Amino acid sequence: MESDKFICVREKVGEQNQVVIIDLADPTNPIRRPITADSAIMNPASKVIALKDASRTLQIFNMEMKSKMKAHTMTDDVMFWKWISVNTIGLVTDTAVYHWSMEGDSQPIKMFDRHASLAGCQIINYRTDEQQKWLLLIGISAQQNRVVGAMQLYSVDRKVSQPIEGHAAAFGQFTVEGNPNSSTLFCFSVRGAAGGKLHIIEVGQPAAGNQPFTKKAVDVFFPPEAQTDFPVAMQIGAKYGVIYLITKYGYIHLYDIETGVCIYMNRISAETIFVTAAHESTSGIIGVNKKGQVLSVCVEEENIVNYATNVLQNADLALRLAVRSNLPGAEELFTRKFNTLFSQGSYTEAAKVAASAPKGVLRTADTIRQFQSVSAAPGQASPLLQYFGVLLDQGQLNALEALELCRPVLQQGRKQLLEKWLKAEKLECSEELGDLVKPVDPTLALSVYLRANVPNKVIQCFAETGQFQKIVLYAKKMGYTPDWISLLRSVMRAGPDQGLQFAQMLVQDEEPLANINQIVDVFMEGSLVQQCTSFLLDALKSNKPEEGHLQTRLLEMNLMHAPQVADAILGNQMFTHYDRTHIAQLCEKAGLLQRALEHYTDLFDFKRTIVHTHLLNPEWLVNFFGALSVEDSVECLRAMLSANLRQNLQLAVQVASKYHEQLGIHTLLELFESFKSYEGLFYFLGSIVNFSQDPDVHYKYIQAACKTGQIQEVERICRESNCYDPERVKNFLKEAKLTDQLPLIVVCDRFDFVHDLVLYLYRNSLQKYIEIYVQKVNPSRLPVVLGGLLDVDCSEDVMKNLLMSVKGPFSTDDLVAEVEKRNRLKLLLPWLESRLSEGSEEPATHNAVAKIYIDSNNNPERFLRENLFYDSVVVGRYCQKRDPHLAFVAYERGQCDQELIKVCNENSLFKSESRYLVRRKDAELWAGVLEEDNPFRRQLIDQVVQTALPETQDPEEVSVSVKAFMTADLPNELIELLEKIVLDNSVFSEHRNLQNLLILTAIKADQTRVMEYINRLDNYDAPDIANIAISNQLFEEAFAIFKKFDVNTSAIQVLIEHIGNLDRAYEFAEQCGEAGVWSQLACAQLQRELVRDAIDSYIRAEEPSAYMEVVSAASRNNNWEELVKYLQMARKKSRESYVETELIFALAKT
Repeated sequence: MESDKFICVREKVGEQNQVVIIDLADPTNPIRRPITADSAIMNPASKVIALKDASRTLQIFNMEMKSKMKAHTMTDDVMFWKWISVNTIGLVTDTAVYHWSMEGDSQPIKMFDRHASLAGCQIINYRTDEQQKWLLLIGISAQQNRVVGAMQLYSVDRKVSQPIEGHAAAFGQFTVEGNPNSSTLFCFSVRGAAGGKLHIIEVGQPAAGNQPFTKKAVDVFFPPEAQTDFPVAMQIGAKYGVIYLITKYGYIHLYDIETGVCIYMNRISAETIFVTAAHESTSGIIGVNKKGQVLSVCVEEENIVNYATNVLQNADLALRLAVRSNLPGAEELFTRKFNTLFSQGSYTEAAKVAASAPKGVLRTADTIRQFQSVSAAPGQASPLLQYFGVLLDQGQLNALEALELCRPVLQQGRKQLLEKWLKAEKLECSEELGDLVKPVDPTLALSVYLRANVPNKVIQCFAETGQFQKIVLYAKKMGYTPDWISLLRSVMRAGPDQGLQFAQMLVQDEEPLANINQIVDVFMEGSLVQQCTSFLLDALKSNKPEEGHLQTRLLEMNLMHAPQVADAILGNQMFTHYDRTHIAQLCEKAGLLQRALEHYTDLFDFKRTIVHTHLLNPEWLVNFFGALSVEDSVECLRAMLSANLRQNLQLAVQVASKYHEQLGIHTLLELFESFKSYEGLFYFLGSIVNFSQDPDVHYKYIQAACKTGQIQEVERICRESNCYDPERVKNFLKEAKLTDQLPLIVVCDRFDFVHDLVLYLYRNSLQKYIEIYVQKVNPSRLPVVLGGLLDVDCSEDVMKNLLMSVKGPFSTDDLVAEVEKRNRLKLLLPWLESRLSEGSEEPATHNAVAKIYIDSNNNPERFLRENLFYDSVVVGRYCQKRDPHLAFVAYERGQCDQELIKVCNENSLFKSESRYLVRRKDAELWAGVLEEDNPFRRQLIDQVVQTALPETQDPEEVSVSVKAFMTADLPNELIELLEKIVLDNSVFSEHRNLQNLLILTAIKADQTRVMEYINRLDNYDAPDIANIAISNQLFEEAFAIFKKFDVNTSAIQVLIEHIGNLDRAYEFAEQCGEAGVWSQLACAQLQRELVRDAIDSYIRAEEPSAYMEVVSAASRNNNWEELVKYLQMARKKSRESYVETELIFALAKT
């Protein structure tokens, strides 16, 4: 609880943390918010809440605006915090105290470091004085079985701290009797080991003119049953000067702040009151105890004085309380004291008692009479004047006192004293006092009447002193109603301007004080048109329908007497309820045609008035058309142009430009055309052409510009516009025969009418514009221009000169194409050769030279072979129908494979094609020409075989060509090709791979040729080829290969195993006579039971190793004699016991 406005409670409902805010002005409607903060404190004056969470984050929210005002994260934990004013929070950490303002973007400002005496204390409060010059931190701790209070008092100005033992404290302002300024008092209470004390001291230096406050220290009583009780809270009620002190056990103590006297003590709560605040409305204290009860304590001002007198028996305290707070209850005490002093002759003291008595109980007529009854001592002021002097020093005299004081003062002619007292507000004014003063000074009397609130006499004085402007203000303020019209006439007689001001004041409120018609009549009685106008302008500013007749009257009087004023009034558009027709007629008569037009509604009136354009503001007139209907606008424009075309044309153009969307462009075009006003058309269309996409608008604009000689604008629109019909504009410009042909050039250039342009310019002897076109406008169009000149049989010299004069960029390809189409390519030769001599590498240039050389047969083949820059495709294509061979040369130079093949096929240049293919060494290209669907494949292959390959000396060329045939699966053609290479005498005749390939291809494709190749060739891989032949059932060929290369064992093996002819095998063995051959033959013979022949063959082979098989076979067939021969041979080669044994046995058999 930071004040008596709100109580803020943290509560957990179910699993949700909430903050409940009770507005003490509406406690039955608490506000609940789901807030999880660890601490929440409400602003003491407004619905602003400060929140603190465990992460040291502080936030300030405006609950009414639903917005976050500020946030800050502290570096240290905040142990205690509190609002110390409506815009500042005090923050206490373990080490220091900070102030954080919620205004602006400021961060917490450190005020002072905590004193060591508060180390380990629980902080229970933090207080400051009103100026925040004195700061107080309060904490408690448990020591020696009691709660000890520790406070730190800090001076902001001196930046020093003072540790003080104490439990509760507060700051307050108190004005000591006799002091002009209040003193800042520091009140604190402590419960020490020796008992309880309350200290009241002044902090800081006394203010200027003040006497120091005498510090007080009084005992604080604690009942015997509350030996451990101690102060926990303190508030100061400033209204009564009472200190409210609350203890832990719920006791309330009330002390007088001036004397320290204990006024009251009682127990108000059995539970601890743990939080308190000042109760502003009662100047008391409000608190909450642990049961949640909200308690408040205050002083009953009706009884406090009597209580002090009767219960406390302290009359001095009662008097102090009564005087200090103007409280009832001490009347008898004051009367008794006054009478005592008066009877003693202490008139000044008695006067002071009467002046200070509460509720003015002694300031009566009786008191005045008492002082009047006493004569003055010689040399001294009378007691009555002493009495009045004391009253004046202490405050204001009442009406009776003021009247009695002023009467002798005025009689003495001391009016200045009266003025002084009035300014100082020392006198209570009354009608009687005013009546007393008026004969002496009416102005001063007016001041008295004003203060005394006597309306009729105030207004009378205002009128008599000429202060008319104040009459209305005062009457309204006082709710007084005089005869206003009569007053106005009297003011008007004093001066028209004053009358105007007064009249304006009469009607300045929503409900006028007088009838406006009557006020106007008063003005007009004196023919005060100017003042009446000023009045009505102010009075009618609300523009009410019921005031229409007054509006008409205002305008009428000014149109008749001051037309310019009427014009200004109408221009401000203040009024809308007057008679418009009547005012329109008056405007026209007064020469205010603009205003007349604004008010007329009939077309006839419009047309009659609008033609006087020299009397109308042009800008206004243009805007005026915006209020007319389409038909009326067109008719008014027609009337303007009919009345004075030259004078009104510009205005008509402005209107047409601004409202063309509403009026219709074609309607406006017809309007201007009906007057044959090309100038109007030009300016009108010029304002819209840049925003229009209507081709007709653009065409008409070009047409109008031509008619008005605006050639540069014609050129601009022709260049920039994309909306006109090019053909239509071109034809118009040709027919217009302008002095400057640039617009036509621009159109033809943009829309590709160059050929038409050239024909037109040449035929109309405008050759210089041809030069301008290609030299300055668009050099890139030179090719088309030359083409056009050729079509009109222009002189070659002219064309050559034109060509040589153009320095800008243009396409040589296009140029050549244009000239070439007309078979005049030679025309370009001088220019082309000059380009070559300049070192040009542009392909188009070299292409053109090549074409000319081809056409003129100027050694073209050499040029085609040696020139590096022409485009082979372009030149080749050019040559195809002229000279296919040159086309071939061009394509060959650029490796234009497909084009070259095509031209060779079309022109049967197979020999050249074959040579190119061989030299090109491109497998993909070979694959293309060797495809089966190529109708020219046979002719090409013939030339490859007959010409290209026999001519080549490059093994790679041959290799790539052969691989191509292989890849294309053309074995027969491959054979044909290889025969040409290998069999004919050439550098590749002995090439092993080619010979291998020829034989292998024949094996695959034409086996009839294999034997020939075997016999004719000598440098192939015989064993491998022979084995391949065997695998392809070519046994004779295999035998021939083995025989040719003397691989006799393999040869006889073929005869035996594959041909199966032992007779041929025997003959072959006879021929070669090799042991290995005979050995193989013997083995075969033995297998076929040709024992005799086998033995003969073994003997010839001198092969003893097969003796066991021979013995077995011979034994079976009784070939003992042959066996003897064999074994005798074997015995010579090998000494085997088996051989010896069998030999003996065979011999035995024979």
